[in-house]
Amino acid sequence: MELNCSRCHQTVQDGYCYCPNCGLPQLVFSAENSADAGQRERWDEAVRDANTVDWNSALRSTLPLAIPAGILCAALLPANILGLLLMSATAAWVVVLYMRSHRPARITVAAGARIGFVTGVVGSWTAAAMSGLFLYAMRFWLGQGNWLDSLWQNFVNQWQAQEAAIGADAQSVAAMKALIIRPEGRAGFVLFMIAFLMATLVLFAIGGGALGARMLNRTRHPEN
Repeated sequence: MELNCSRCHQTVQDGYCYCPNCGLPQLVFSAENSADAGQRERWDEAVRDANTVDWNSALRSTLPLAIPAGILCAALLPANILGLLLMSATAAWVVVLYMRSHRPARITVAAGARIGFVTGVVGSWTAAAMSGLFLYAMRFWLGQGNWLDSLWQNFVNQWQAQEAAIGADAQSVAAMKALIIRPEGRAGFVLFMIAFLMATLVLFAIGGGALGARMLNRTRHPEN
């Protein structure tokens, strides 16, 4: 292919780096540079999209794992650290499955935290529903209402003894006991504990999702 020199306008044969007439260097455009630029643009686009989540793909990984995890967390009780660690590990594994199925170049910690949040919401609502169903079944289906009442009475007595041991005001403790021993007080306390369970599970799930994304970014390399 023949080119014309931009200075003297003489013909320059293909492959010549300088004009044979005036010696002006000739700039040659390469198609490979265009391909490399396209690759950089695609990589920049992948980086910009790293904070977005394809929720159709994420939910397909979330639901099969978050629901069983919520059931197990309800069985392990809210005070058991194993249930919280289980929900955190579940959120991290959901992020792993999302990366495998969606195959993004990378995922930010914020996107992993959002996936963990959704995992925690699904799992916490499942745990709350299972806890409520368990209490209802024990009292009305299995006829264990007296056992539940006795368990609650023992819990209140232990709490009163602990308050007395640390020197709390006797009148305040007695007034609080009279409040929580009533059915309304007991129901309020149970609802508070369930809400506390749900909030804690969501927080641990957010942390697990963020940690999973962070670990994957350390081990995953962009494909050339």
